[in-house]
Amino acid sequence: MHQEESVYYDVVIVGAGPSGISTSIKLKQLAIDKKIDIKICVIEKSRSLGDHILSGAIVDITAIRELLPNCPFEESELFTIVNEERFLYFKKNKYFNIPNFLLPNCLKNDGCYITRLGHLVKWMGNKAEALGVDIFTGFAATDLLYNDKNEVCGIKTGSFGLDREGEKTNYFQPGLNILSKNTVLAEGSRGNLGKKVIEHFNLNEGKNQQRYAIGIKELWKIDHSKSRPGLVIHTIGWPLCDKANGGAFLYNMNNDLVSVGMIVDLNYSNPWLSPFKEFQSYKTHDVIHNILENGKRLSYGAKSITMGGLLSLPKLYFKGGILVGCDAGFLNSSRLKGIHTAVKSGIIAAESIMESILLGNSNMKNNELVIYHEKFKKSFLHKELNKSRNFKQWSSKYKLIALLMTILEQKILMGYFFWNLCSKKPDNCFLKQANSIDQIIYQKPDNKITFDIESSVFLSNTHYEKNEPIHLKINNKETPVLINLRDYAGPESRYCPAGVYKFIKDENGRYKIHINSDNCLHCKTCDIKDITQNITWTPPQGGSGPVYNGM
Repeated sequence: MHQEESVYYDVVIVGAGPSGISTSIKLKQLAIDKKIDIKICVIEKSRSLGDHILSGAIVDITAIRELLPNCPFEESELFTIVNEERFLYFKKNKYFNIPNFLLPNCLKNDGCYITRLGHLVKWMGNKAEALGVDIFTGFAATDLLYNDKNEVCGIKTGSFGLDREGEKTNYFQPGLNILSKNTVLAEGSRGNLGKKVIEHFNLNEGKNQQRYAIGIKELWKIDHSKSRPGLVIHTIGWPLCDKANGGAFLYNMNNDLVSVGMIVDLNYSNPWLSPFKEFQSYKTHDVIHNILENGKRLSYGAKSITMGGLLSLPKLYFKGGILVGCDAGFLNSSRLKGIHTAVKSGIIAAESIMESILLGNSNMKNNELVIYHEKFKKSFLHKELNKSRNFKQWSSKYKLIALLMTILEQKILMGYFFWNLCSKKPDNCFLKQANSIDQIIYQKPDNKITFDIESSVFLSNTHYEKNEPIHLKINNKETPVLINLRDYAGPESRYCPAGVYKFIKDENGRYKIHINSDNCLHCKTCDIKDITQNITWTPPQGGSGPVYNGM
């Protein structure tokens, strides 16, 4: 009979993204400096480091320099320095260049670098392992472990060898209990355990509703004659216009590579909107089309983004653990950046944990790492997020004055203002009924610049074991048809960027929802945007999902 095994670590970190890896590196650095031994493990659900990581990405390297001061990483192939910026307002057949001097400082990228975050995370992970951190890839953390004092005392990893119905097969291997005094949740946006622990301990009490967006991205190799490494283009306006809040980007890197993508806030109201098809439309604009023409699309992916900012941050600590990176929501949406904030949160987390270890936990109250919040309040991270704390609220509600208020609050008042804008309505509650709004008609793909979902998912290298359990849970099987399809025209068939959800007719001519979980990119948009919160994303078997190559 297979039995669950238990192992112990001083610190267990869930997620090998920039925040989790940074936490582990800083902890080991501090342990070496203090000449103490500390056992750290990082649990990562992707098959290898960086496989599930996706970001634009422009990085402010301040926090990475702090973490690894002696590494000449700016000179490596990981980074392309930003040397030219354009901020454009798109109309369908033309555009307007917004002069740099009119932009708030948060939208400028002086001294920043373009990177492929998956490659950066892999490089950082190698640094962590060299210091003695145990990194276990291909293992999904599926649940939290609690002791008899209602304190988190570790995590449980998922089992292998279950069939579609969750029954054990001949290849069954039970999950592992990893016990620890310190559990760090670094799963990224809408983390599975982060969501559970926030609910369990009511960590978001008194906070603004968290805000999310979906980011969709492609990696292209373009004609060498069009390559301008270091050129950054950000755009607003068409094709989203008034359909949704958001914007798009195109980043030029070395080796004739460009990242092109779109970010769509998930509080949009039109149920006919398809973020995927809006992104495909975006590439037909002359500015973008001319760059991509005769190029080759190499990869595709999508990810949710936690964007609520400081006013939506949950309580950062709980009994037995803490939240870091996008599991908490440290991204600065006004700067369109979350890597440096994730790294800095990891540094602060490590310093807080080490201090509690050195003091024998005397600075902890009810086994809560209160000092983590105190250190955050004194850091540049808090100062930066405080300055931009109203950005998402302005941009969501008052589009015409959003830019002006951002300039006033961040450039003129430098964050020293007394007003805080409220945001109490969750993203899933914004959709209007389908019969109250005109349907959006999208152009068919040309398979040169624009593509369908099926060919796009193929480029994400998404893989699942044959017959493994469906990890997308529908709580009420009738709701998708009786509410979502009837009243909202089945929006899950459009907001999912991987074509997971489809409505089909059975042999009696009645509609039912079909879930192709083998296409799932782990973006978690369904978990966020579903009208009745009837869909729950859970981690699939470890090692499953997309295999991005430096996205």
